[in-house]
Amino acid sequence: MIRLLIADDEDLLRGALTALLSLEADLAVVAEAATTTDAVRLAREHRPDIAVLDLEMPPADGLRAAAEIRAALPAQIILITRHARPGVLRRALAAGVSGFVPKTTPASRLAEIIRDVAAGRRYVDPEIAASALTEGPCPLSERELDVLRASRTGASVNEIAAQVHLAPGTVRNYLSSAMSKLGAASRHAAAHHAWEEGWI
Repeated sequence: MIRLLIADDEDLLRGALTALLSLEADLAVVAEAATTTDAVRLAREHRPDIAVLDLEMPPADGLRAAAEIRAALPAQIILITRHARPGVLRRALAAGVSGFVPKTTPASRLAEIIRDVAAGRRYVDPEIAASALTEGPCPLSERELDVLRASRTGASVNEIAAQVHLAPGTVRNYLSSAMSKLGAASRHAAAHHAWEEGWI
């Protein structure tokens, strides 16, 4: 029996996924979560074989939860996403994620992917993989990505500085540098561009 944790902030989708996967004789959903915080907590508590995580989940994201779960126990991770951005795929594979699946995948196909991952294989949606192979590298530094990630919440420069443990002037410099590299008119435009590319 393959024990699963299902985590998605959309109740309807999480419930449907749980119901459909529970129909499979060799799959058992042992926990459900609506936030990344609950996903990590329930993974530690129930120790699933595989955690199926929504990529876009509050309060952090599925990738951060995946890293925390992988650090705490030997569970495999499958990320499901509505926005299958190639940059996210690269980050996911670097984080040890075993499956990367768009939300358009039928439940029966997801069940097959779960079995493959349980058997030690990886699965990456072919279209996402093809996009990732043709995408250029991220031109931004880690610090530039940090400040853009923090600015996506609408935080002020001082709030961003507190979040990333830098001086406000240094944050302004990183934001300005990122905007210049991306040809963006504002930090919000730069952050959105970086998010669309899957870099943050």
